Amino acid sequence: MTDTYTQPNREWWAQRWIDVLESFGWRRRLERARNYARQGNVLNIDYNGHKVSARVQGTAPEPYKVSLSLEPFTDEQWGYVIESMSQQAIFSAKLLAGEMPQNIEKVFTENGLSLFPFTKFDIRSRCSCPDPANPCKHIGAVYYVLGDRFSEDPFVLFQLRGRTKEQIIESLRQMRSLNSATRHESTATPEDEIVVQAMAPRANPLQIEQFWHYNEQLEPSLVVIAPSPRSETVLDVLGPIPLNSGVANPTPPNSPAPASPMESLKAIYQEVSLYAVQTAMTTNG
Repeated sequence: MTDTYTQPNREWWAQRWIDVLESFGWRRRLERARNYARQGNVLNIDYNGHKVSARVQGTAPEPYKVSLSLEPFTDEQWGYVIESMSQQAIFSAKLLAGEMPQNIEKVFTENGLSLFPFTKFDIRSRCSCPDPANPCKHIGAVYYVLGDRFSEDPFVLFQLRGRTKEQIIESLRQMRSLNSATRHESTATPEDEIVVQAMAPRANPLQIEQFWHYNEQLEPSLVVIAPSPRSETVLDVLGPIPLNSGVANPTPPNSPAPASPMESLKAIYQEVSLYAVQTAMTTNG
């Protein structure tokens, strides 16, 4: 068994959470906690604001109750963090994609904050078990399972600091919209515009079944139907096809040589393409 609780599919921010906890000198105490986490002894985890509650099955018949929380940041502190995030389009783009930017910790440290626990006293935890040690193996198991939850959703880590995913996205959207409105067009980058558009709320989100549906007739001058200017087909892209060149039935004397399989396929492609264009040009609506 290794000293650290590592998984190949664990995201860097989740592993960072585990590394920070194990750096507090709890490694021996957390050995059994790792086993509890691996064996599924953490029955459930619930979130109530920035607080976490869990039930962990120990040796007693009834599961133990575990509570855990970090010190949440104030509204003013979050305001500084959101403003710093909004100044870099890559942060907004990554978070919208469900990823934690690699240098996200720098945003917090530059504002005098620490996203991850700075010391063991930053974590407030309690367990209903009789073990006086903190963290006990039940609390430690919740630590490890939380790391897995962080891999699935990095916003859970932000929630422990007092902001939900919806609050952060909305704040970023408002801040970037404000920055975009006050920034001169010549200084705005294409990356900025893409992120602002991606963060804009949609009144009627597009449904997959409506992808090819439109309610109004397209402007005729915008619709141009024409055959491809290139005569190349997929057969030309694929190259020679290893077909049997042998002829089962010999050609009778004085009869024209039959077309090769490739020539026949090319003729079919040309005929089908022409028919498709003609059908499109004669179809209304």
